[in-house]
Amino acid sequence: MNNLNPVATYALRLGDNGLVLAQRLGAWCGHAPELEIDLALANIGLDLLGQARNFLSYAAELAGNGDEDTLAFGRDERQFRNLLLVEQPNGNFADTIARQFFIDVWHVALFTRLVNSRDKQIAAIAAKGLKEVRYHLRFSRGWLERLGNGTDYSAQLMQKAVDNLWRYTGELFLADELEIALARQGIAVDPRELQTEWQMTVHTALIDSGLQVPQEAAFRNGGKQGLHSEHLGPMLAEMQYLQRAYPGQQW
Repeated sequence: MNNLNPVATYALRLGDNGLVLAQRLGAWCGHAPELEIDLALANIGLDLLGQARNFLSYAAELAGNGDEDTLAFGRDERQFRNLLLVEQPNGNFADTIARQFFIDVWHVALFTRLVNSRDKQIAAIAAKGLKEVRYHLRFSRGWLERLGNGTDYSAQLMQKAVDNLWRYTGELFLADELEIALARQGIAVDPRELQTEWQMTVHTALIDSGLQVPQEAAFRNGGKQGLHSEHLGPMLAEMQYLQRAYPGQQW
C-alpha cells in the first residue's frame, strides 16, 4: 500500500488510530477491575474497531487494492500511521484511563469538524463516530475524576499516568504537508486547530480531578510517518499472528 493518494493516506491514519487502540482495549477483556468496566472497555474497543474498518475500507477502496483486512494484517510496523499515544501499553487501569481520556478529547474535537468534510465518505464516518466518541469521553473523564478525587493511592496512580503519557500528546497537533493541503481543500482538519479546545477541556478536567497539569514539553512524535515506539511491534505480532501463519485463510 505504498504511494497512496493523499485522501487514502489520511483515511489510513485515522483507521490505524482506531485499530491499534481497539487492540489495546481488547486486551483488558477478562482483566478489568470490575465486570462493568470490563464490558465498557470492550464496547469502546468495538466502537473504535468499527471506525477503523470504515476508514481502512475507504483507504483500500481509494487505493484500488485489497481491503480492510489486508491493511490490518498485511502491513509491517513501519507501514502503520497511527499516533504514538494509542500504541502505549495498557499498564494499570489509571494508565489506560489517561490514554483514553487524552485521545477521546482529541477525537471529539476532530470528528466534530470532520462531519463538514467535503469528502462525503469521511464526513459520514465521522458523523457516526462522533456519537460514539462522545460516550467514550464521558466514560474516561468520569473515571479520571473518580480516581483523581479518590484515595491518596488512586490519585497518585492517576497523576503518574497523566505525567507519563503527556509526552505523546504534542503529536496530536502536529500538522504535516498532507494534512495542511487536505485541510485547505476542505477534506481534512488541520490538527493545529484542535489544540486550544483540547487544552481547555483537558486542563479543566485535570483541575476538577484534583490533578496537576504537567509542565513537561510534549515532545514525542513520528507515528504518522511510521516511526513508532518499541511497543507497537510486539502488539502487531500478536494481532497479526494467525493471518501471517495461515495467509488467506477464512473462517
